[in-house]
Amino acid sequence: MPTTCAIVNCHNRSGRDKKSFYRIPKVIYGQGEAAEKKSERRRRAWIAVINRSDVTCYDQLRVCSDHFIAGKPHPYDESHPDWAPCKHLGYEGTKSPSKAVVRHERLQNRKEAAKKTEAALSLLELSAYMEHGSDRDLAEPIPESLAVEEEPSITEKLELANQEIIGLKEENKQLREQNECLKNIVHKMKANSPEDFEGDNDKVKYYTGLPSFVTLMALNHLLAPEMTENRNSSLSKFQKIIITLMRLRLNLPITDLSYRFGVSKATLSKAFLDTLNLMYVALQPLVHWPDRGELRETMPMVFRKYFGRRVTCIIDCFEIFTDRPSNMTARAQTWSNYKHHNTAKYLIGVTPQGSVSFISEGWGGRVSDKHLTANCKFLDNLMNGDLILADRGFDIEEVVALVGAEVKFPSFMRGKQQLSATEVESTRKIANVRIHVERVIGTVRQKFMILGATSPIDYLISKAGDKCTILDKIVFVCCALTNMCPSVVPFD
Repeated sequence: MPTTCAIVNCHNRSGRDKKSFYRIPKVIYGQGEAAEKKSERRRRAWIAVINRSDVTCYDQLRVCSDHFIAGKPHPYDESHPDWAPCKHLGYEGTKSPSKAVVRHERLQNRKEAAKKTEAALSLLELSAYMEHGSDRDLAEPIPESLAVEEEPSITEKLELANQEIIGLKEENKQLREQNECLKNIVHKMKANSPEDFEGDNDKVKYYTGLPSFVTLMALNHLLAPEMTENRNSSLSKFQKIIITLMRLRLNLPITDLSYRFGVSKATLSKAFLDTLNLMYVALQPLVHWPDRGELRETMPMVFRKYFGRRVTCIIDCFEIFTDRPSNMTARAQTWSNYKHHNTAKYLIGVTPQGSVSFISEGWGGRVSDKHLTANCKFLDNLMNGDLILADRGFDIEEVVALVGAEVKFPSFMRGKQQLSATEVESTRKIANVRIHVERVIGTVRQKFMILGATSPIDYLISKAGDKCTILDKIVFVCCALTNMCPSVVPFD
């Protein structure tokens, strides 16, 4: 319902007229006796000015801005005319509000006149000093301690000004150099946008493990369309990718990253896990078992020299330290006698070309290499005639033979005083090429330091509806990102 002004003969109404409307002041309680009395006097002044005999309740009335000199009431100074409505009241009261307005205007005029008079006197004094200052100095000698030096000439002033300008230019030059230096330092430290990495491949390698800025942007273009970004999100899509890569690459704590990117630890942890899940799905094609024809066409020369084109894969296991589980069964299953620590064990397969072609799910560190190889779906990829290279611990000749493949590993010294010439030559050939899987595993661990750290127990637990643990996803993503880098195996 529109509000109408309570003043007699005022027809202003809200919604139609662009006026402000103000309530009748109420008595203020609870702020001291002085405030209560002052608010009571103000309310009585408003009611007296409105002077409506047809109104019994004044709380619902409103007064528009036309009835105040400043366009709004003045709630603090009782001597101010706008303490209560004072303009266009529609009647002549016992105490005419127009007189208050006149008194206020006279007061303002007197203040303005006093200011002008004071300014004029100051100018006159200054003018008199400028005209008669020299005569006064002659008439009244100044003590030597207070004597003013002779004013320099125009030439001296110009020379001093030029020297000051030269000094300012030099200072400005130094400040510009410092500013440029600080900009470079900040640019080196910033990692929030693509512009911070553009043209600096060394920075990309350090923070992400990827070989170049082009590779980083290719990964960004692959993942960004699949990512969701809320309007109120504090992190951009690129920042979420960089956070995930920095955590994998440098194993930076969540707290450190939250300070770097200015978000809470909960927000950053959620961004890391969400992006990791997306990477695990999007990078599946990067870790795949290659076609036999492709393997043979691109077989490196060192493998052709010793084994022809038959080698399909080089396998090995690597272990990642984990926190000690509280459950005794889990503690026993993850204990590794080889590492003397609780670990998660993974079987990794590397092609002769140096790319990761297979990575198993995580097993407890107690499991044997043979059992892990036979039960991790690795054998499903083998075909009749394939040749696998392995370490001495892989006693898998029987399970590999079931699919028509062959495995070669260095000869054992067990029960022998020395190896035969044939065994020595065979061992040398295998060791000469099998070293590449160690180099690939070393590359994965060096590029992504999170694999060299001790993983928390939370990373070993899979959530409801998810077949893989967080650690499994981390290992797979690290291997997939390694495949995006140049191979450690030369083709020649």
